[in-house]
Amino acid sequence: MEIDEPAERLPVPGPVDARLGARLAELRSGRGWSLGELAERSGVSRSTLSRAERAETSPTAALLNRLCHVYGRTMSQLLSEIETEPAPLVRAGEQTVWEDRASGFVRRSVSPPHTGLRGELVEARLAPGADIAYDRPPVPGLEQHIWVLDGVLDVAAQDAEYHLRAGDCLRLRVWGPTRFRCPGPARARYVLAVVRP
Repeated sequence: MEIDEPAERLPVPGPVDARLGARLAELRSGRGWSLGELAERSGVSRSTLSRAERAETSPTAALLNRLCHVYGRTMSQLLSEIETEPAPLVRAGEQTVWEDRASGFVRRSVSPPHTGLRGELVEARLAPGADIAYDRPPVPGLEQHIWVLDGVLDVAAQDAEYHLRAGDCLRLRVWGPTRFRCPGPARARYVLAVVRP
């Protein structure tokens, strides 16, 4: 299934989107791919890819997940690559926050960014009713630890479904599609520990 996001439904891009678009264009160019070649590899339409690279749109989590898969990166790796200089300490107010406003997903990169490390921590929030499906992992065999801090989170992976409440922690290796859903009534807030294989 090809992703094509109509421009009129997408949120207005911000400064992070401009840096992200430039990085996506660099990654494609570095591999010598045309927009058409990337569209074939990712299943994302050429027009959506072009708008994302030119920062005319704020990409969704699903779109970034597909591109991360093609480029062999986690989403945190990709987002850390648009930061200016890696640091050993990142204060709470300086942590990169990215929001997929279309789905009600907010993602905070808690770990100090560094491309050479395999592990990272992410704080995620899903609004009540939010439902995010990823058709593939950004990196096959990615290890995830999902620790719910507040609310309820439903996770589907490897033909199994998990209903997680505050305090619960799920560990899995991701090889195929996954789905994260907040059934409500309150938002779900969870920590995602990601370890690259």
